Amino acid sequence: MEDGDESRHWDELIPDALGLIFSHLSLQEILTVVPRVCKSWSRAVSGPYCWQEINIEEWTTRCHPDHLDRMLQMLITRSRGSLRKLCVSGLHNDTTFLFLADHAASLQTLRIPRSDISDLIVEQIAGRLSTITFLDVSYCTKISGCALEAIGKHCKLLVGLCRNMHPLDTEGMETQDDEAYAIATTMPKLKRLEMVYHLVSTESLLQILSSCTELEFMDLRGCWNVNLDDKFFKESFAKLTVLRPFAMEDFYVTNDWEEYSDDYDDEGRLEELELRFYEGEDAELYGWYPSP
Repeated sequence: MEDGDESRHWDELIPDALGLIFSHLSLQEILTVVPRVCKSWSRAVSGPYCWQEINIEEWTTRCHPDHLDRMLQMLITRSRGSLRKLCVSGLHNDTTFLFLADHAASLQTLRIPRSDISDLIVEQIAGRLSTITFLDVSYCTKISGCALEAIGKHCKLLVGLCRNMHPLDTEGMETQDDEAYAIATTMPKLKRLEMVYHLVSTESLLQILSSCTELEFMDLRGCWNVNLDDKFFKESFAKLTVLRPFAMEDFYVTNDWEEYSDDYDDEGRLEELELRFYEGEDAELYGWYPSP
């Protein structure tokens, strides 16, 4: 810069601009590195701008359930009602589901795979999820058609639904046609539907196809009871992309229920992350201390 020009310091950027920049960093960096740079950066990560989109799905696969609940409630509280996207795996506490619903006024994308959410709790909170456009409840084994019906009745903006299953999740079950019929009767605006390894019949799937006329993509891999060939889809639903029940190995290669690698960076351990963030604030309150 020329002499006399004043340089603009990073710490002088307005909090919302800093928040947008920090939102591209990893969770660990936002919580443990950024707050230590300067006071203005610390204030920025304490505000809502870093937490409009929260994606801690991979991180949550390795943490203790109680720690997950605390961390999630902290991050959602920081969003201050501006939360638009949440991706988290393995929620198990009804209290956490209720807390989430209370802060879902702006929520559009919700991914909660492998969570212990039940039909009962879904029926309680569905009315507070009315802004959701995309929902992922894959591998949630405690919900059924009742939950999907409640979601469809209250979430009128829903255009994407992931309800994939693991083959072991449906072992011993006779059918999941109740879920297919719930989708058909309550989710007419769906454009994307994933039902991998669902025990749905040809008849119930035809009901979805006739009711959800805006569908653009369906994933039916592993739906062995569906007897519809490529010719049928090409002739009757030419604009619909369908992944049909191909060989099982085709699915195992690409789907996200593969186990995560056991390799894990020690610097990312939950206990260290929590301690660093709460050090000097409320680490004692939460009882978070370094692992032995």
